[in-house]
Amino acid sequence: PIPGRCAYFVGRKKRFCKMILAAGKRFCAEHGQQEEENGRKRIPCPLDPKHTVYEDQLQKHLKKCNSREKPKPVYFVQDINAGLKDVAEVPEKQLPVSSLSKEELQNLIIKLKKASNGLEVHLKEQILSHQALEEALSDPKNGQSAFKHLKQQASILGNMEKLHLLGPGRCFVEFGAGRGKLSHWVDVALQNVENIQFLLVERAATRFKVDGKHKRRDSLFERLQVDIQHLCLKKVPVLEKKKLPVVGIGKHLCGAATDLALRCLVESYTAGSDEENEEPAPKCSRTDQTEMASNNSADTESNKDDCKRVAGIVIALCCHHKCDWTHYVGREFFKSVGLGPVEFHYFQRMSSWATCGMRETTTKSSTNEESEDQTNKAEEHEQTFSKTECGSDTLQGILTVEERKEIGCLCKLLIDHGRIEYLQQRGYKAALQYYTESAVSLENVLLTAVPRPSLTLEPT
Repeated sequence: PIPGRCAYFVGRKKRFCKMILAAGKRFCAEHGQQEEENGRKRIPCPLDPKHTVYEDQLQKHLKKCNSREKPKPVYFVQDINAGLKDVAEVPEKQLPVSSLSKEELQNLIIKLKKASNGLEVHLKEQILSHQALEEALSDPKNGQSAFKHLKQQASILGNMEKLHLLGPGRCFVEFGAGRGKLSHWVDVALQNVENIQFLLVERAATRFKVDGKHKRRDSLFERLQVDIQHLCLKKVPVLEKKKLPVVGIGKHLCGAATDLALRCLVESYTAGSDEENEEPAPKCSRTDQTEMASNNSADTESNKDDCKRVAGIVIALCCHHKCDWTHYVGREFFKSVGLGPVEFHYFQRMSSWATCGMRETTTKSSTNEESEDQTNKAEEHEQTFSKTECGSDTLQGILTVEERKEIGCLCKLLIDHGRIEYLQQRGYKAALQYYTESAVSLENVLLTAVPRPSLTLEPT
């Protein structure tokens, strides 16, 4: 052991404990005499047995233990963005794709192709860049993995600029923020712009956060450590106070998190505007034609202001195999083409075929790429599927690798189209496009949405 440090050998880490000792001590408090020390006994913490505490100080420790249940923030509303409340609609037992017979699989593929008929299979390429990242992109110190992330971030910013979403008087909400790199580059792009805010939504505690380094006075970075499923944006204090239009952004927002984020923006947040404006304009409830005519112009402007509460949405999609029928926003679209939760379950699993055929040669490099920008999400974004999941053995002789890839892409497209339909029905002009090359990221589809200029909200 290092002199002055604890002499306890931590087998899990294969090194001695590094805690600094008090005078005359050989072990730290954590690794000291586990049984007895001056008549005091250490016991595992009931909240988290990974650490111990003196038995006679247990009650005091429980009040400040980091593992204790913390009070919920004001913007926490249980399951506000969860979606489906009736669990009876979800099948109890969902079998893997590998359990299907050849006939059942072929019937599924027929349903998939029928439902996809008429959809734009080949998305438009919109690979853009932004001057805010020019210096970083040309810096030779950045390795290949960092360069790939920078290219994606540059294209996302380029698409935001094309949609006129980079401007003053905005609150940028980054869902699944991780270290906050995307918000960082948006801030760099808007360094001379006033009155902007950043909300970084991430349910997990994240190390090496980029936003902690920002000390500018004209922009504010605030972290919301909450699951998107329970986030009520209209109750976030900074939005209550400043009432800025929101721009929802995200880079590689996994599966169901995308649906939760869309519902958070389009439903729970926008709905708040109707409640707040109840007093001045009880819309569509007046019977006096003269009064209605005189107030028509004012009502129209009020509706447009409500719509502008969400100025735009720009999300790089990811991990369709992690989607969930309960949270999925495109359920009505699926039902309209004769599909339900059972087909959705198989399609979201089959969506992995679009990329898993390439994972055998790219798994290591891909995992390293993701770990650099979002360490705690690496395994989710570039998860290696078993042969059973990808179907390389079970489907041998039924589908070729190319056919599986084509079917996987169709599954992704169908799921994403349901999201587009959802946004369009709520008055948004929504689109899908390739925002980067597949060599940069296998998950290279960007969802964008902005309110239609002539949108008038219907009363709820």
